[in-house]
Amino acid sequence: MSCTVAIGAQWGDEGKAKMIDYLTRDMDIVARYQGGANAGHTVVVDDKKFVFHLIPSGILHEDKVCIIGNGVVLDPVELLEEIALLQKKGYDIKHRLIISDCAHFILPYHKAIDSLMENFSDEKIGTTMRGIGPCYSDKCLRIGIRTGDIFDIETLERRVTAALKIKNQQLEKIYGEPPFTFDEIMEILLEFKEKAGSMVVNTQEYLHNAIKDGKGILLEGAQGHALDIDHGTYPYVTSSSPTIGGALLGSGLNAFDIDNVIGITKAYVTRVGEGPFPTEADEDDSERLRVNGNEFGSTTGRPRRCGWFDLPLMKRAIQINGMNQLAITKLDVLTGFEKIKICIGYDLKGGRADNICPSKFSKVKPIFIEMDGWEENISKCRSFADLPKNAQDYLNFIEDELNVPITYISVGPGRDYTFKK
Repeated sequence: MSCTVAIGAQWGDEGKAKMIDYLTRDMDIVARYQGGANAGHTVVVDDKKFVFHLIPSGILHEDKVCIIGNGVVLDPVELLEEIALLQKKGYDIKHRLIISDCAHFILPYHKAIDSLMENFSDEKIGTTMRGIGPCYSDKCLRIGIRTGDIFDIETLERRVTAALKIKNQQLEKIYGEPPFTFDEIMEILLEFKEKAGSMVVNTQEYLHNAIKDGKGILLEGAQGHALDIDHGTYPYVTSSSPTIGGALLGSGLNAFDIDNVIGITKAYVTRVGEGPFPTEADEDDSERLRVNGNEFGSTTGRPRRCGWFDLPLMKRAIQINGMNQLAITKLDVLTGFEKIKICIGYDLKGGRADNICPSKFSKVKPIFIEMDGWEENISKCRSFADLPKNAQDYLNFIEDELNVPITYISVGPGRDYTFKK
């Protein structure tokens, strides 16, 4: 078997959950490696919609093991709610969900500070206010609380006391907000221990043993390449690394364990929140893409900004992540457009600037070409040959320009709408 990494190649919302669910059929283990409950991963099975924020998207396959890796920041309340919801729907996951003992907890003070910082700042990032950034900050400041701490009450109490001493100072003296009490934080953590403590293990060791045993592993990222804190449109980025480096750090695997890197991308581009977006469409086309694609955030409900396929953005994602396969989702959303634009490069003050740093995207203008669209309903297509010629030409052009094979194509929301090229 092999270890495959699935990475969003744009600004998130590329349909990763749907593809993870599809790819899980050939895997034994699915491991989420970064991010937190700011991610909304949507899977549709038998016309039933599931939205996951923390649990890996492969959990609906009842013979698969799912792992929340050490790189994830974990909201204990949110996770217990997700577990309860799945159990209510008849999914037995207690023996199939494993949580790293090195994952960091998101606690109420993280969410409070996240919201206060966003509202306090003159330059808004567009955070989901789920406490992701403050939790990763605490991790780097070495004042975070990890899942493994719940098994040593003395250590847990000491760490909670130390964290509250700092966080309550911030809340009271900077923002004029009331403090959190020791008891309310401990209550959350002890409830998590009672209900999910049996799931917490050394996942790094578990994954390495699985590789020795020849198991198939799929690493699942949240958000997308262009939101990476190092390689994205800083400062309008997430607080972790959705890229290949984050996959290794957040799982404990090494580079020699990885066999395939699949870049997941929409047939167009979307973005939620603030930040530059070179290929953002005009108001009419953006609204049409938004309505056709139901482009509203799974976590926040915010309308997504919509635009045209961006080849330079994809080339950078391929280069940095070593993507050797592509999965194109939501091709059906382009049905009905007479002309479809593709960005082949960037113009900066009259010169080509395709390799410009993403943090400077606001200064470039896209260089578009147009391709003929198609009118046919492609939602019933189940092979590349079934697609209209113009849809085939569109995909072939993208594949040729990127020099990476398109391996998977999706033309609708359910499992049955995905096929190999």
